[in-house]
Amino acid sequence: MSNQSIAERHTVWQSRLAGSGTTLLLIGAIASGSLLGILDPDFGKALSEGTDQTLLSLVCLLFFEVQLRDFASGLANLRFIGIALTANFLLLPLIGYTIASIFMSGQPLLYTGLIIYFLAPCTDWFLSFTRMARGDTALGAALLPINMITQLLLYPVWLWIFTRHTGAVDFNSVPNILLQWFALPFVVAQISRSLLVRLLSDRVFSSLNSFIGRIIPVVTAALIFQLFALNVGTIAKHITAFGLIFAAILLFFISTFLLGDGLSRLFKLDYPRSTLLAMTTAARNAPLMLALTAIAIPDQPLVYAALIIGMLIEFPHLTALKHVLLSRRSD
Repeated sequence: MSNQSIAERHTVWQSRLAGSGTTLLLIGAIASGSLLGILDPDFGKALSEGTDQTLLSLVCLLFFEVQLRDFASGLANLRFIGIALTANFLLLPLIGYTIASIFMSGQPLLYTGLIIYFLAPCTDWFLSFTRMARGDTALGAALLPINMITQLLLYPVWLWIFTRHTGAVDFNSVPNILLQWFALPFVVAQISRSLLVRLLSDRVFSSLNSFIGRIIPVVTAALIFQLFALNVGTIAKHITAFGLIFAAILLFFISTFLLGDGLSRLFKLDYPRSTLLAMTTAARNAPLMLALTAIAIPDQPLVYAALIIGMLIEFPHLTALKHVLLSRRSD
């Protein structure tokens, strides 16, 4: 099955859900979780005892979507892959660190969540937005596993470089957490995917893959619901800082657009590849980072809140970016 057909498995319904639908879903999870936590804190606490199961489900679903065979396509496009990796894993971390330091220097936990949100490029829904903007989805599919594996390997490095001064992270526990919660589920998910590809027909497997893509935002919303039901009191005490987080994320998105546009002009990328670069630098991997951070940095709701705010702003931003890019397209 070609990389193009992989991208086309994202249905129209999924593409819509990846935009305004997902934003509404996440807002609903925040509102309902907060309401439950306020009205019945004991029930909210009991409900949140299943957070680990939700986290593991989300991680496995995200890893199931990754297709390692697409690495070959990436190696055949080393020039673009090199540009995207430089933007996502060198330039944007520096930009994100600068913005987070300016806006959240006096709030170490919110700073930590903000910097983690900035660091990781998306590995799922950016492909839907790339397709809707008529970008190069075949190359985007090849970029997906590269982004996923690179950010997992760099996660402890990023934490040490950017957050060691905050005191929010127990660095001794991070390697074991990555092994138990991410390396092993990644292997299991990839083995399961490989077996199902062989056992199921292309049509059935395509339907299964599309269903997983649709269910990921729902499981993410379930996790957010649990986190807010348990921690709404702590989060509410810092609600005045969320305006600064909103401003910082908007500035980051403006920076990603300018960076992608500048690199596309510098390297003379055609429209499909410049669109892909714009989407992969704009979209962040908030669901995986939320799951990873909730495990690596437990009992820190302010860190999670910063990540969740990023998710809420991101989907409208990607929708607007799609329209901007399409307006530039010449048929």
